[in-house]
Amino acid sequence: MELREFLASLGEKEFHSTQYIRHSAEPLYTPEPDLIHEVIGHGNLLASPEFAELNLLAGQAARRCESDAGLKFLADVFWFTIEFGVLYEDEELRACGAGILSSYGEIEEFRSMEIRPMDFLEMGTLEYDITKYQPVLYSAASMTQLVEDLGAFFAGFDDDTPERLKGERSRVA
Repeated sequence: MELREFLASLGEKEFHSTQYIRHSAEPLYTPEPDLIHEVIGHGNLLASPEFAELNLLAGQAARRCESDAGLKFLADVFWFTIEFGVLYEDEELRACGAGILSSYGEIEEFRSMEIRPMDFLEMGTLEYDITKYQPVLYSAASMTQLVEDLGAFFAGFDDDTPERLKGERSRVA
């Protein structure tokens, strides 16, 4: 399924799932979404009203994107939050992204990754490899911060957002 179609469907409260199951030779991780990822990762999160709302807002943002560059930026932020996000709860780092939650191998390793604070500009521009465990993860200070900041980001996202973020960064520097 095309990225635009998948993300935009979230804005209609639809989640397209695969029927593929990872091969038994590689049970700890698969770079392709499989049924285990969909159910244990996304299904689990979609049962949470907060995460369901974040998915809806991401889908609505995808519908507003007209450019491929804007969509890619949005998808990359989605990757580092909804797929591979982490957060602190009671001062302990916790997995909250569907990609980590559905990967036994990655859930065993994520605390040893490089953990950076949530930074939408960096998330939207960092190169990553989906075929390997993620060496860099971005954390929210709390569930409240994740829901508020990511929700506001998705709610206000359009094709001009990456340039606005770059401009804000250059004014601060």
